Amino acid sequence: MFSTLFTAWGYEVSYLEFIASLVSFIGVALGITRKRITWPWWAASSVLYGIFFLQYELYASAALQLIFIAAAIIGWFGWEPTGAKPGPVKNSYRIYILAAILISTLALGPVLKSLGAASTYVDAILFFGSFAAQMLMVYQKYETWPLWLVVDAGYVALYASQGLLFTTLLYVLFTIMAALGWSSWYGAHRRATRSL
Repeated sequence: MFSTLFTAWGYEVSYLEFIASLVSFIGVALGITRKRITWPWWAASSVLYGIFFLQYELYASAALQLIFIAAAIIGWFGWEPTGAKPGPVKNSYRIYILAAILISTLALGPVLKSLGAASTYVDAILFFGSFAAQMLMVYQKYETWPLWLVVDAGYVALYASQGLLFTTLLYVLFTIMAALGWSSWYGAHRRATRSL
């Protein structure tokens, strides 16, 4: 699993990174379409990426995968068999979500630094941004996607700085996919609202 599958531009892509990327891509693509089957794919990719991130001492990214696995279980049982029915977050909750992300980041950053993590505050804010985005997705809120867009763009910079070329390219795709997800989920919400 840890051995090299292929080399591209001098970067060695392991079997683990390749399979984790592929499974993760499928999971996000299914999420855009609001299909409930997205959740087993998220869980599987989270197991694989958890192992991968531990290799590179990206501890917050690795720990985040445990949250994704739990969210996948909650999402599977929380979504209707027909899939997600997107709705909005209350306006007052939006500021609470942003404040919680920032305060939690300030608390986790020093902990990661003391552990000798490869990244501290950047990994921390992306951790809590991802946590919030995942919870919004579990609860079928279309704001999940603009938050994913910001978080995924941040991960592009983080993983590029760590030299993880293949995963960086995956997160470039995720950033684009987040924009598509935003359009899809918001459009579904608008259509449902008009039909009431």
